[in-house]
Amino acid sequence: MKNRFISLCFSLLVALSLTAQDFPRSDKRGNLIPDYSYCGYKASNEQIPWVDVKAFVPHIQGDATAYIQAAIDYVSSLPMDASGFRGAVQLDRGQFQIDGGLQIAASGVVLRGSGSGEDGTELLGAGQDRTTLIRVAGRLDRMWTPKQAASKAVKVGDMFICVPNANKYQVDQTIMISRWATKEWIDQMDMNDFGGESSYIGWKVGDEKRPSDVEIHWERQILAVSGDTLFLDAPLTCAMTTEEAFVQVQTWPGRIAQSAVENMRLTSTYDNENPKDENHRWMAIVLDNGEDLWVRRVQFRHFAGSAVFVTDHVRRVTVEDCQSFAPVSEIGGSRRYTFHTMGGQCLFQRLYAEQGFHDFGTGRLAAGPNAFVQCQADWSHHMSGAIDAWATGLLFDGFNGEGVLLSFGNRGQDNMGAGWTAANSMMWNCSAAMLANPTPPTANNWAYGAWGQMQGRFESADSFVKPQSLFYAQLAARNAATKDDVRKLMPIDTQSASNPPIDKAQRFVAAARRPAMRLVDWIDSLQVKEPLALVAQSKENTQWMKQYGTKKCAKKNTSLMTLNQGILTKDDAILSGRSQGIVWWNGSLKARYLANSSRPHITRWAPGLTGTGFTDDLNEMTDMMKATDHLITNHHYGLWYDRRRDDHERIRRMDGYVWAPFYEQPFARSGQGIAYDGLSKYDLTKWNVWYWNRLKQYADLADEKGLVLYHQHFFQHNIIEAGAHWADSPWRSANNINDMGFPEPVPYAVDKRVYMSEHFYDVSHEGRRAMYRNYIRKSLETFADNGSVIHFISEEYTGPTHFVAFWLDVIAEWEAETGKDAKVALSCTKDVQDAILADENRAKTVDIIDIKYWNPTMTGFNAPPGGVHLAPRQYGRLRSENFNVKAEVKARSMSERMYEVVSDYRQRFPEKAVLLSVGGDTWAALMGGASLCSLPSGLPQAFKEDVVKMRPMENKDVMQIGKVGVGYVCYAPGAKSMTLQLNGDKKKYQACWINPRNGKPVGETFSIKAAS
Repeated sequence: MKNRFISLCFSLLVALSLTAQDFPRSDKRGNLIPDYSYCGYKASNEQIPWVDVKAFVPHIQGDATAYIQAAIDYVSSLPMDASGFRGAVQLDRGQFQIDGGLQIAASGVVLRGSGSGEDGTELLGAGQDRTTLIRVAGRLDRMWTPKQAASKAVKVGDMFICVPNANKYQVDQTIMISRWATKEWIDQMDMNDFGGESSYIGWKVGDEKRPSDVEIHWERQILAVSGDTLFLDAPLTCAMTTEEAFVQVQTWPGRIAQSAVENMRLTSTYDNENPKDENHRWMAIVLDNGEDLWVRRVQFRHFAGSAVFVTDHVRRVTVEDCQSFAPVSEIGGSRRYTFHTMGGQCLFQRLYAEQGFHDFGTGRLAAGPNAFVQCQADWSHHMSGAIDAWATGLLFDGFNGEGVLLSFGNRGQDNMGAGWTAANSMMWNCSAAMLANPTPPTANNWAYGAWGQMQGRFESADSFVKPQSLFYAQLAARNAATKDDVRKLMPIDTQSASNPPIDKAQRFVAAARRPAMRLVDWIDSLQVKEPLALVAQSKENTQWMKQYGTKKCAKKNTSLMTLNQGILTKDDAILSGRSQGIVWWNGSLKARYLANSSRPHITRWAPGLTGTGFTDDLNEMTDMMKATDHLITNHHYGLWYDRRRDDHERIRRMDGYVWAPFYEQPFARSGQGIAYDGLSKYDLTKWNVWYWNRLKQYADLADEKGLVLYHQHFFQHNIIEAGAHWADSPWRSANNINDMGFPEPVPYAVDKRVYMSEHFYDVSHEGRRAMYRNYIRKSLETFADNGSVIHFISEEYTGPTHFVAFWLDVIAEWEAETGKDAKVALSCTKDVQDAILADENRAKTVDIIDIKYWNPTMTGFNAPPGGVHLAPRQYGRLRSENFNVKAEVKARSMSERMYEVVSDYRQRFPEKAVLLSVGGDTWAALMGGASLCSLPSGLPQAFKEDVVKMRPMENKDVMQIGKVGVGYVCYAPGAKSMTLQLNGDKKKYQACWINPRNGKPVGETFSIKAAS
């Protein structure tokens, strides 16, 4: 086996040495130009196979999502054959309307249309949501053994790695090889920061607890073990010292393989009146958690995000003979990334794209090799090439970009600190308006045959080199059976035309009488010459239809949270658990941040990426909440949309190259003008459909699973404190096309701080009042049928009484019109709260009193006033005695004081629930009658049901609740004994002590009755 690998490497060098006189065999460190041909389905060792049809889907009218998914699920349930395939689903000719999304979640399943042309199959992604049209994805359940350091350094192009105790590894095992980024290497790269205060986006080293921002991972299969050497199935594309290279055995039971999408047209509907509409489909096809996948002969139209998006959990993919036309979106970051990979060993060949942003590119740390072979980008709005940090082993082979930059360069701060984007990468026979091929420290990049303006290192500039394709030359050198595959490339005439003989000149003249062949036409011609075979509908391939519609969904728990005599309950029991907020403004797609700082979020959007820190899977998120004893998600719109604003600058951005992940806003963009973030201005009368759909989906899950959503209508943080808070706000006049009447330019205090609260809370302005009213009603309408949603005026609200009155009036108006009853919480400063509760008419609209922006003290209250234009933390920085309000206090401890305050509100407003969001002793709050307390998860269900029936009782020694015939609960922090008041209850009870920290019984139960 070892000799086999030596001969392969040697034949590769011999073949390449024939292609160009100056082709380097290695650099002074022994690094080779990698063999890029190990990309694609089965590493291009096998042709993409034909898979037999097992389910035929006849055309139907209306939404076909469930219809087609049933066929996919049927084939997914079939056994795999010896080649690893279950079968293909063939769609009839015609247009199928897809209101949802399709998913292939099993290995060996192919979704095939009847052609991508006008008379073929079209899947029309309908509606205004962003649901991915087709997702081919397994489960992310991979595991690794502990890391083991390599025993010898690794050179670029090596197809082996040396480790101690290599005999512990086995042939056919999959290993993950990681390259740790050391401080010394980052210093060499000069990537610690990008000037100014940009160190927070500079490259960071890793440690045992946190990965580096630039840690690369290659997946490789072991082909042989000899001595201390593991021989691999593909080359490594970055040099590593023994301090940087680590090996782990990987298992991944949920990963899928050999599934595909082919031979169809995918189209998204969109708003024809808005050329930058984003209330429609973003991703046509996403590949995730898979290997040996393919997409071929698919035409894409009008998607906002990507035609094909490959995540970093994917390897060995072929995407070929596809075309993307007329994308519809804003011109900016994370849009129009037409053919994009973050994975490894991906082959993109014979592809055409127009009007994209990054039409062909690699994402962050794409572990090579990856190859783009004969791809063309027309009328692109930005660059193709290496888009984000340190993609290694990238080949652009025969790329043609009309007016496009093809770049392997250092992008500096772009993409949140991309810095150096490509290493050990190759441009071969490429043409573009500008080609940038600089040499990064510690690595190489190469370019042979180039047409266009050039920047960096180029060989054979303004010339063609032979062979036409480096990829296919390398492939033929190691696998002679593939030598004819190059014939599918569009031929390029590279003969000399400068001084031709007369007969050749006449041939050139004849050829000039018609337009040159374009790649888009060549792709069409291949499908005509070599069409995929189609089958007719038959009894055998429609067996799946017998099962369609017969599956019954399990009945879900749809009982709603209700307000019952001032207590919030579900299924006749109190609800308890912890509360989680969302991230207000910061975020990153870098591994270091994701491993330590990311939190669940409802309306965070990371196109193509699913999981915590990206776009959360809400079903998984709510399951995790249940598992970790979280009850509440406190949600508001993001402080700003774009991660560039995380720098807290308040300047206007020079372009729309926004950074993901995005904290979405409630409103749609108008397609008109330019907002401060460089995208178009908002239209406050139109909704961001995805934003509201996500909130609605969470609320539905909360109803089902016994969770709660705090829906904050506004977010005061936008209008007070740092100027950046207001810079990108949709409410700001500079950022919308509506009449809001806010002053522009913004009168920042000392040219830095924003005090927009007086303007914002002034509803005398007719346009502003109308926009607020419309928005409040949208919040109410969205959750009209949900019981788990509590409406709050604003996170951090310290505003005036009149704005709360306006808010409540709009709610009362809506409730009267609709007959619906929203759960409305009054959460504000104490003076505003008490003023509203004293207003009989408006108090009727309030269902819940939330103690959050003031707190009890042993002398009364710490109660900052409302409407004085200070934020909660600004109050906190002032001396607390400025806000002390004296009151009669009987309590002997802060726990008793909490009990006293909650109990007081419950007695004065018995029909209203009370929340103690300010923090403190939650057991004391429960005893006072508060709802949604964060109690220990270990409490028995019977306890939660009985407590609903109990009420506070007079007891001078302890805090006590109870009900005759039901039971009693007493709480006395620190006490070793207590006296119960049973009020003549003659029933004999079994009692026990409860640990207040975990809710579990302590010691044996004992009997108790009156006078005992």
